[in-house]
Amino acid sequence: MNKHVGTETIRQWALKDIGRSNLELVEAAKPVPADNEVLVKIAAVSLNYRDNLLVETGLGFSRPNGQPMVPGSDAAGEVAAVGSAVTRFKPGDQVISTFMAGWVEGLGPGTARQPTSATLGGPLKGLLADYAVLDQECWVKAPKSLNAAAASTLVCAGLTAWTALVERGRLRAGQTVVVQGTGGVALFGLQIAAAHGAETLVISGDDAKLERAKALGATHGINRHNQDWVEAVWEMTGDRGADHILEIIGGAHLGKSLEAAAVGGRVSLIGILEGFDVSGSFAMLARKRLIVEGIQVGHRRSLEDLVRAVDRAGIKPVIDAEYEMADLPVALDHLARGPFGKIVVAVNPKK
Repeated sequence: MNKHVGTETIRQWALKDIGRSNLELVEAAKPVPADNEVLVKIAAVSLNYRDNLLVETGLGFSRPNGQPMVPGSDAAGEVAAVGSAVTRFKPGDQVISTFMAGWVEGLGPGTARQPTSATLGGPLKGLLADYAVLDQECWVKAPKSLNAAAASTLVCAGLTAWTALVERGRLRAGQTVVVQGTGGVALFGLQIAAAHGAETLVISGDDAKLERAKALGATHGINRHNQDWVEAVWEMTGDRGADHILEIIGGAHLGKSLEAAAVGGRVSLIGILEGFDVSGSFAMLARKRLIVEGIQVGHRRSLEDLVRAVDRAGIKPVIDAEYEMADLPVALDHLARGPFGKIVVAVNPKK
């Protein structure tokens, strides 16, 4: 990553140590791109559950050289300047970030002993700043059909759902997809599945949110407070079960997804709301011959595929609220309450 800085200053959010009281909006030197780097004026940053985890727990990351961490991984903006060796972008291009630095395609970096953690917004420097500089391989051209706020939501939430259902899941028309909740990944899963002609079942504890999900294309809504959602999936599918389940809760909740899955079905492990350690019935896993796969967002080529799909299919990301740069703590509070869709911080919105 580039170490050069200029004499101008910018705003950026910095986490000096674990805890909300250590999160501050500070001044920093404006970065200058090195030969292979691209400087982007950040317009919007969408937030993820991990952003709150970073602030509250540090996610086990050490601060490089004791420096404060800059949160935020999902940004959209405009190229302000490029290094002398940059060939992929030019000033004025509209771009979005990639979550994992250097993962262009394939299995990606990392080893059995040390899986990769080269992710923006912890441990790598994040993007909640007026300007950010990254290697040219870490940016993707933004969808032409979306504004910056909407485009920023593709980076993690959109790509996670796309990777689970399309890149890895090979979703087909007529299949059944279950999504848990109505957060960012869940609603992207719903919209992507509907665009592919799949039957979509949304689980929530809020009838009003279920009605909103149906307006987005959900085939059925299941209120988990009123009925056992596994039994409801069996009934709605004539005991066949779901071909794809986006497991967003995690922990022991995986067991319910194994029960609800069809024979030969696929469960994508995405969320950690109930913890990092998962559990479920081996009998269900083996007798149904299920595929259970962990999803770590996805690679750059897949994000480029998603961008094309969004433009072609007309998918419009759902944004529950936008907050000004100075109101990040309020935005994080909203995120913790459970939004319908995404929360976005407007860093330098176009007037």
